[in-house]
Amino acid sequence: MSRTLADWLGFIERQHPRSIEMGLDRIRAVATRLALTRPARHVVTVGGTNGKGSTVAFIEAIARAAGLRVGAYTSPHLLAYNERVRIDGVDADDASLVAAFDAVEAARGDTSLTYFEYGTLAALWLFERAQLDLVVLEVGLGGRLDATNLVDADVAVITTVDIDHQDYLGDDREAIGREKVGIARAWKPLVLGDDDPPSSVLRHAYAIGASAVRSGCDFFFEAIDDERWRWREVGFEIELPRPRLAAPVQLRNAAVAIAALRALDVELPEQALVDGVAGARVRARLERLERDGVEIVVDVGHNPQAARELARWLALEPARGDVIAVFAVLTDKDVPGIVEPLAGAVAHWHLAGLLDHGPRGGTAAELQARMPPGVRDCALHEDVAAALAAAREASRPGDRIIVFGSFHTAADALRQLGAG
Repeated sequence: MSRTLADWLGFIERQHPRSIEMGLDRIRAVATRLALTRPARHVVTVGGTNGKGSTVAFIEAIARAAGLRVGAYTSPHLLAYNERVRIDGVDADDASLVAAFDAVEAARGDTSLTYFEYGTLAALWLFERAQLDLVVLEVGLGGRLDATNLVDADVAVITTVDIDHQDYLGDDREAIGREKVGIARAWKPLVLGDDDPPSSVLRHAYAIGASAVRSGCDFFFEAIDDERWRWREVGFEIELPRPRLAAPVQLRNAAVAIAALRALDVELPEQALVDGVAGARVRARLERLERDGVEIVVDVGHNPQAARELARWLALEPARGDVIAVFAVLTDKDVPGIVEPLAGAVAHWHLAGLLDHGPRGGTAAELQARMPPGVRDCALHEDVAAALAAAREASRPGDRIIVFGSFHTAADALRQLGAG
């Protein structure tokens, strides 16, 4: 009996004893049996702590505006698994994903694969059959041992390096940088979005002969006014519309995307830069909705660096009334590091459990126990839907509700709001 996509997703979740297991030996063996060669003429791999999904969206939108056929592989998904695989701007349909999973399973033999490894192989299988000009791969975790590193990138991108996933990547930026820079390839461009990248990243690039293209050294960007900004490098500059993606950091993500595409051997008309920057979309990145006069902002931010960017946006875009937080986070995250940048801006906290989202999901009471001592006004709720309903009930017109802490948190909120 043939499996549905839901059947397949349930099946692949059960096939490996650990949800995350770093390493390329198993996935490389199955890729060889699948006879995978190269997913497209050009490949850009995007790693980093934050900004990966937005940077992929900018690269994809600009390249498509330039007339290229583009595939994009991103993770995690927000509302449906199909979001992870896009071909020419369209999410893969169920039948295509089922066919890809069928192919992976037929080639797998007795090799155990994680959920992410199954998905990566399925995406590469679909891309190879679509005759694409460009594939953009978003790293799942780290870089050096991530499944996407199976493919040799023509251009590697590291958006930012900050503290997250310490159990796998290390406790400081130098250690984390060593893992992330593993996506770089000898004598190929490596685009760095940090103005001050870890020395471990620069040392590795130098050691393998990768050509580092650095923000603040090799390319530059600055706001002109509320409507326009400028991207420039030696011998070239362009004025562009502000991205529709709201956070201040999106200028940096767009700038990094432009640098990555200019490092490729592709024709890139200036109008494609204009249209792509203006047209890029990605859900739950400061996504703003209004309900009954209350602004609700949904964001996937789930680590300290993302929280600092959210706090920066709140300072630049002050609410007319109180700021009310709906916060739910997985148990392996740095709760004090996430909450402290926002504590001064938030008047009331609604904490939610994520017990329905796997072994890393905890209760609201467990989350409260990890909150910084100075944060006292916390209401506890079983799940995000209940927390958001309570926050909306307590809010008044002019207030702002921010919902953040996890992709799960954002997805649950969008569904509760009827925006999913």
